[in-house]
Amino acid sequence: MKNVGVLGLGIYVPDKVFTNFDFEKILDTSDEWITEMTGIKERRFAEDDMDTSDMAVLAASEAIENSGVAKEDIDLVIVATSTGDHRFPSVANLVQDRLGLRNVPSMDQLAACTGFIYSMVTASQFIEAGTYKNVLIVGVDKLSKITDFTDRSTAVLFGDGAGAAVIGEVDEGFGIKSFELGSKGSGAPHLYDDAETGKLQMNGREVFKFAVRQMGESSVNVTEKAGFEADDIDMLVPHQANIRIMDAARERMNMPKDKMSCTIDKYGNTSAASIPLSIHHELKNGKIKAGDNLVLVGFGGGLTWGAICLTWGKNKEEKHD
Repeated sequence: MKNVGVLGLGIYVPDKVFTNFDFEKILDTSDEWITEMTGIKERRFAEDDMDTSDMAVLAASEAIENSGVAKEDIDLVIVATSTGDHRFPSVANLVQDRLGLRNVPSMDQLAACTGFIYSMVTASQFIEAGTYKNVLIVGVDKLSKITDFTDRSTAVLFGDGAGAAVIGEVDEGFGIKSFELGSKGSGAPHLYDDAETGKLQMNGREVFKFAVRQMGESSVNVTEKAGFEADDIDMLVPHQANIRIMDAARERMNMPKDKMSCTIDKYGNTSAASIPLSIHHELKNGKIKAGDNLVLVGFGGGLTWGAICLTWGKNKEEKHD
Protein backbone atom coordinates (compact mmCIF):
# COMPACT_ATOMS: atom_id res chain seq x y z
CA MET A 1 0.00 0.00 0.00
CA LYS A 2 1.37 3.40 -1.00
CA ASN A 3 1.55 6.22 1.53
CA VAL A 4 -0.20 9.26 0.03
CA GLY A 5 0.05 12.81 1.31
CA VAL A 6 0.57 16.47 0.45
CA LEU A 7 3.72 17.28 -1.52
CA GLY A 8 3.11 21.03 -1.78
CA LEU A 9 0.52 23.64 -0.80
CA GLY A 10 -0.46 27.01 -2.25
CA ILE A 11 -3.15 29.63 -1.60
CA TYR A 12 -4.62 32.80 -2.98
CA VAL A 13 -6.86 35.33 -1.25
CA PRO A 14 -8.04 38.59 -2.85
CA ASP A 15 -6.65 41.91 -1.62
CA LYS A 16 -10.06 43.46 -0.98
CA VAL A 17 -11.01 43.18 2.72
CA PHE A 18 -14.68 43.62 3.66
CA THR A 19 -15.20 44.02 7.41
CA ASN A 20 -18.22 43.66 9.64
CA PHE A 21 -18.27 47.45 9.90
CA ASP A 22 -18.63 47.61 6.12
CA PHE A 23 -21.72 45.40 6.45
CA GLU A 24 -23.13 47.76 9.10
CA LYS A 25 -23.36 50.37 6.32
CA ILE A 26 -25.55 48.23 4.03
CA LEU A 27 -27.46 45.88 6.35
CA ASP A 28 -29.32 46.01 9.64
CA THR A 29 -26.56 44.20 11.52
CA SER A 30 -23.56 44.91 13.75
CA ASP A 31 -19.98 43.85 14.21
CA GLU A 32 -20.83 42.64 17.72
CA TRP A 33 -23.66 40.38 16.51
CA ILE A 34 -21.70 38.92 13.58
CA THR A 35 -18.67 38.24 15.76
CA GLU A 36 -20.67 36.64 18.57
CA MET A 37 -22.82 34.46 16.29
CA THR A 38 -20.19 33.40 13.73
CA GLY A 39 -16.66 34.35 14.83
CA ILE A 40 -16.16 36.30 11.60
CA LYS A 41 -14.53 39.75 11.68
CA GLU A 42 -13.69 40.19 8.00
CA ARG A 43 -13.63 38.36 4.68
CA ARG A 44 -12.01 38.84 1.24
CA PHE A 45 -13.92 39.61 -1.95
CA ALA A 46 -12.50 39.19 -5.44
CA GLU A 47 -12.90 42.05 -7.89
CA ASP A 48 -15.55 41.71 -10.61
CA ASP A 49 -12.96 40.94 -13.27
CA MET A 50 -11.41 38.09 -11.25
CA ASP A 51 -13.26 34.78 -11.59
CA THR A 52 -12.94 31.42 -9.87
CA SER A 53 -10.40 30.07 -12.36
CA ASP A 54 -8.15 33.12 -11.87
CA MET A 55 -7.86 32.42 -8.16
CA ALA A 56 -7.42 28.69 -8.80
CA VAL A 57 -4.50 29.26 -11.17
CA LEU A 58 -2.66 31.45 -8.66
CA ALA A 59 -3.06 28.95 -5.81
CA ALA A 60 -2.20 25.99 -8.06
CA SER A 61 0.96 27.66 -9.37
CA GLU A 62 2.22 28.15 -5.82
CA ALA A 63 1.34 24.56 -4.86
CA ILE A 64 3.26 23.11 -7.82
CA GLU A 65 6.28 25.31 -7.09
CA ASN A 66 6.29 24.30 -3.42
CA SER A 67 5.90 20.60 -4.23
CA GLY A 68 9.08 20.29 -6.27
CA VAL A 69 7.07 18.38 -8.89
CA ALA A 70 7.59 19.47 -12.49
CA LYS A 71 4.51 20.57 -14.41
CA GLU A 72 5.03 17.78 -16.93
CA ASP A 73 4.75 15.26 -14.08
CA ILE A 74 1.23 16.32 -13.04
CA ASP A 75 -1.08 13.46 -14.11
CA LEU A 76 -4.55 14.70 -13.12
CA VAL A 77 -6.25 17.97 -12.16
CA ILE A 78 -9.25 18.07 -9.80
CA VAL A 79 -10.90 21.36 -8.86
CA ALA A 80 -13.44 21.45 -6.03
CA THR A 81 -15.81 24.37 -6.55
CA SER A 82 -19.46 25.38 -6.43
CA THR A 83 -18.87 28.60 -8.37
CA GLY A 84 -17.34 27.66 -11.70
CA ASP A 85 -16.78 30.34 -14.33
CA HIS A 86 -19.16 28.44 -16.64
CA ARG A 87 -21.40 25.38 -16.52
CA PHE A 88 -18.72 24.03 -18.84
CA PRO A 89 -15.82 23.98 -19.53
CA SER A 90 -14.82 23.03 -16.01
CA VAL A 91 -12.54 25.21 -13.94
CA ALA A 92 -10.08 22.30 -14.03
CA ASN A 93 -9.94 22.52 -17.84
CA LEU A 94 -9.17 26.23 -17.61
CA VAL A 95 -6.50 25.67 -14.96
CA GLN A 96 -4.88 22.90 -17.02
CA ASP A 97 -4.65 25.15 -20.07
CA ARG A 98 -3.42 28.26 -18.31
CA LEU A 99 -0.75 26.40 -16.37
CA GLY A 100 0.52 24.79 -19.57
CA LEU A 101 0.00 21.26 -18.30
CA ARG A 102 -0.04 18.28 -20.62
CA ASN A 103 -3.36 16.96 -21.93
CA VAL A 104 -4.03 15.20 -18.66
CA PRO A 105 -7.56 14.45 -17.43
CA SER A 106 -9.12 17.41 -15.65
CA MET A 107 -12.43 17.61 -13.81
CA ASP A 108 -14.41 19.63 -11.31
CA GLN A 109 -15.76 17.95 -8.20
CA LEU A 110 -18.86 19.41 -6.60
CA ALA A 111 -19.34 18.67 -2.91
CA ALA A 112 -19.72 22.30 -1.83
CA CYS A 113 -17.71 23.10 1.31
CA THR A 114 -16.55 19.47 1.64
CA GLY A 115 -15.03 19.64 -1.84
CA PHE A 116 -11.37 19.80 -0.84
CA ILE A 117 -11.69 16.69 1.32
CA TYR A 118 -13.57 14.85 -1.44
CA SER A 119 -10.86 15.84 -3.93
CA MET A 120 -8.05 14.81 -1.62
CA VAL A 121 -9.59 11.37 -1.13
CA THR A 122 -10.30 11.00 -4.87
CA ALA A 123 -6.68 11.87 -5.66
CA SER A 124 -5.36 9.42 -3.08
CA GLN A 125 -7.39 6.56 -4.55
CA PHE A 126 -5.93 7.12 -8.04
CA ILE A 127 -2.42 7.22 -6.59
CA GLU A 128 -2.85 4.15 -4.40
CA ALA A 129 -4.19 2.24 -7.41
CA GLY A 130 -1.09 3.19 -9.39
CA THR A 131 -3.14 4.95 -12.07
CA TYR A 132 -1.56 8.37 -11.47
CA LYS A 133 1.48 9.58 -9.55
CA ASN A 134 1.00 13.32 -8.93
CA VAL A 135 -2.45 14.91 -8.71
CA LEU A 136 -3.12 18.64 -8.51
CA ILE A 137 -6.19 19.48 -6.45
CA VAL A 138 -7.68 22.93 -5.89
CA GLY A 139 -10.42 24.08 -3.53
CA VAL A 140 -11.71 27.42 -4.77
CA ASP A 141 -14.87 29.49 -4.58
CA LYS A 142 -15.98 32.98 -5.47
CA LEU A 143 -18.98 32.98 -3.17
CA SER A 144 -19.45 36.72 -3.56
CA LYS A 145 -21.04 36.07 -6.96
CA ILE A 146 -23.78 33.83 -5.51
CA THR A 147 -24.34 35.75 -2.25
CA ASP A 148 -27.53 37.74 -1.76
CA PHE A 149 -26.20 40.92 -0.17
CA THR A 150 -29.71 41.93 0.92
CA ASP A 151 -30.07 38.82 3.12
CA ARG A 152 -28.42 39.60 6.45
CA SER A 153 -28.63 35.97 7.61
CA THR A 154 -26.27 34.76 4.87
CA ALA A 155 -24.48 37.80 3.38
CA VAL A 156 -22.10 38.21 6.31
CA LEU A 157 -20.88 34.61 6.23
CA PHE A 158 -19.02 34.15 2.99
CA GLY A 159 -15.74 35.12 1.37
CA ASP A 160 -13.63 34.31 -1.69
CA GLY A 161 -10.37 32.39 -1.88
CA ALA A 162 -8.43 29.41 -3.19
CA GLY A 163 -6.19 26.69 -1.78
CA ALA A 164 -4.34 24.04 -3.78
CA ALA A 165 -2.19 20.99 -3.13
CA VAL A 166 -0.14 18.50 -5.08
CA ILE A 167 -0.97 15.02 -3.81
CA GLY A 168 1.51 12.20 -4.24
CA GLU A 169 3.46 9.40 -2.61
CA VAL A 170 5.21 10.19 0.69
CA ASP A 171 7.52 8.25 2.99
CA GLU A 172 6.29 5.55 5.33
CA GLY A 173 4.72 7.05 8.45
CA PHE A 174 3.43 10.13 6.64
CA GLY A 175 0.24 10.84 4.69
CA ILE A 176 -3.42 9.87 4.92
CA LYS A 177 -4.21 7.33 7.64
CA SER A 178 -8.00 7.21 7.32
CA PHE A 179 -10.96 9.03 5.81
CA GLU A 180 -14.74 9.22 5.86
CA LEU A 181 -17.06 10.61 3.19
CA GLY A 182 -20.85 10.88 3.29
CA SER A 183 -23.89 12.65 1.96
CA LYS A 184 -27.53 13.14 2.86
CA GLY A 185 -29.51 14.24 -0.16
CA SER A 186 -32.66 14.76 1.89
CA GLY A 187 -30.93 17.76 3.44
CA ALA A 188 -30.50 19.51 0.08
CA PRO A 189 -33.40 21.96 0.67
CA HIS A 190 -31.52 23.37 3.67
CA LEU A 191 -28.52 24.66 1.69
CA TYR A 192 -28.58 25.18 -2.07
CA ASP A 193 -27.95 27.49 -5.01
CA ASP A 194 -31.37 28.73 -6.12
CA ALA A 195 -31.90 28.06 -9.84
CA GLU A 196 -34.15 31.09 -10.34
CA THR A 197 -32.11 33.73 -8.52
CA GLY A 198 -28.65 32.20 -8.84
CA LYS A 199 -28.14 33.03 -5.16
CA LEU A 200 -27.27 30.84 -2.21
CA GLN A 201 -30.16 29.91 0.09
CA MET A 202 -29.74 28.44 3.57
CA ASN A 203 -31.89 27.24 6.44
CA GLY A 204 -29.37 28.20 9.10
CA ARG A 205 -31.06 26.40 11.99
CA GLU A 206 -31.17 23.03 10.21
CA VAL A 207 -27.67 23.31 8.80
CA PHE A 208 -26.33 24.22 12.23
CA LYS A 209 -27.94 21.16 13.87
CA PHE A 210 -26.62 18.85 11.17
CA ALA A 211 -23.11 20.30 11.22
CA VAL A 212 -22.69 20.27 15.01
CA ARG A 213 -23.45 16.56 15.11
CA GLN A 214 -21.67 15.46 11.96
CA MET A 215 -18.41 17.41 12.35
CA GLY A 216 -17.78 15.95 15.80
CA GLU A 217 -18.85 12.45 14.85
CA SER A 218 -16.68 12.33 11.72
CA SER A 219 -13.65 13.71 13.57
CA VAL A 220 -13.91 10.94 16.15
CA ASN A 221 -14.51 8.29 13.48
CA VAL A 222 -11.39 9.03 11.42
CA THR A 223 -9.25 9.33 14.54
CA GLU A 224 -10.34 5.88 15.68
CA LYS A 225 -9.98 4.39 12.17
CA ALA A 226 -6.39 5.64 12.09
CA GLY A 227 -5.71 3.86 15.38
CA PHE A 228 -5.18 7.12 17.25
CA GLU A 229 -6.53 8.56 20.48
CA ALA A 230 -7.69 12.17 20.68
CA ASP A 231 -4.45 13.02 22.53
CA ASP A 232 -2.47 11.87 19.48
CA ILE A 233 -3.99 14.60 17.31
CA ASP A 234 -1.83 17.72 17.15
CA MET A 235 -4.26 19.92 15.20
CA LEU A 236 -7.95 19.85 14.29
CA VAL A 237 -8.55 21.70 11.01
CA PRO A 238 -12.31 22.15 10.63
CA HIS A 239 -14.17 23.78 7.76
CA GLN A 240 -14.42 27.44 8.78
CA ALA A 241 -18.20 27.86 8.71
CA ASN A 242 -19.12 29.08 12.18
CA ILE A 243 -17.05 29.25 15.36
CA ARG A 244 -19.80 27.57 17.38
CA ILE A 245 -19.92 24.59 15.00
CA MET A 246 -16.12 24.38 15.05
CA ASP A 247 -15.99 24.50 18.84
CA ALA A 248 -18.60 21.73 19.05
CA ALA A 249 -16.34 19.46 16.97
CA ARG A 250 -13.35 20.39 19.09
CA GLU A 251 -15.22 19.66 22.31
CA ARG A 252 -16.38 16.31 20.94
CA MET A 253 -12.69 15.52 20.35
CA ASN A 254 -11.89 16.78 23.86
CA MET A 255 -9.21 19.08 22.48
CA PRO A 256 -8.05 22.45 23.84
CA LYS A 257 -8.65 25.62 21.82
CA ASP A 258 -4.99 26.00 20.88
CA LYS A 259 -5.17 22.70 18.97
CA MET A 260 -7.91 23.89 16.63
CA SER A 261 -7.16 25.96 13.55
CA CYS A 262 -9.25 29.12 13.45
CA THR A 263 -9.06 31.46 10.46
CA ILE A 264 -12.76 32.27 10.19
CA ASP A 265 -12.14 35.70 11.70
CA LYS A 266 -9.85 36.56 8.75
CA TYR A 267 -11.54 34.89 5.79
CA GLY A 268 -15.11 33.97 6.72
CA ASN A 269 -16.55 30.85 5.06
CA THR A 270 -14.64 30.30 1.81
CA SER A 271 -16.29 26.94 1.08
CA ALA A 272 -13.90 24.53 -0.70
CA ALA A 273 -10.93 26.83 -0.02
CA SER A 274 -11.50 26.89 3.73
CA ILE A 275 -9.40 23.91 4.85
CA PRO A 276 -6.29 24.52 2.70
CA LEU A 277 -6.32 28.21 3.71
CA SER A 278 -6.33 27.11 7.35
CA ILE A 279 -3.54 24.57 6.89
CA HIS A 280 -1.41 27.20 5.15
CA HIS A 281 -2.04 29.68 7.97
CA GLU A 282 -0.96 27.20 10.65
CA LEU A 283 2.13 26.15 8.68
CA LYS A 284 3.15 29.79 8.26
CA ASN A 285 2.80 30.36 12.00
CA GLY A 286 4.68 27.19 12.97
CA LYS A 287 1.62 25.51 14.46
CA ILE A 288 1.82 22.55 12.04
CA LYS A 289 5.12 20.72 11.57
CA ALA A 290 6.26 17.58 9.75
CA GLY A 291 5.21 14.54 11.77
CA ASP A 292 2.13 16.20 13.28
CA ASN A 293 -1.14 14.28 13.19
CA LEU A 294 -4.04 16.31 11.77
CA VAL A 295 -7.78 15.81 11.47
CA LEU A 296 -9.41 17.69 8.59
CA VAL A 297 -13.20 17.79 8.77
CA GLY A 298 -15.93 19.56 6.82
CA PHE A 299 -19.56 19.66 5.77
CA GLY A 300 -21.37 21.38 2.94
CA GLY A 301 -24.41 21.73 0.72
CA GLY A 302 -25.80 18.49 -0.55
CA LEU A 303 -25.71 17.85 2.35
CA THR A 304 -22.18 16.41 2.29
CA TRP A 305 -19.53 15.70 4.87
CA GLY A 306 -16.05 14.30 5.07
CA ALA A 307 -13.00 13.93 7.28
CA ILE A 308 -9.38 12.85 6.90
CA CYS A 309 -6.79 11.88 9.48
CA LEU A 310 -3.22 12.28 8.23
CA THR A 311 0.34 12.70 9.37
CA TRP A 312 1.73 15.88 7.85
CA GLY A 313 4.96 15.83 5.88
CA LYS A 314 6.70 14.11 2.97
CA ASN A 315 9.84 12.44 4.27
CA LYS A 316 11.90 11.63 7.34
CA GLU A 317 14.55 14.27 6.53
CA GLU A 318 11.87 16.98 6.61
CA LYS A 319 10.79 15.83 10.08
CA HIS A 320 14.29 16.31 11.48
CA ASP A 321 14.89 19.73 9.90
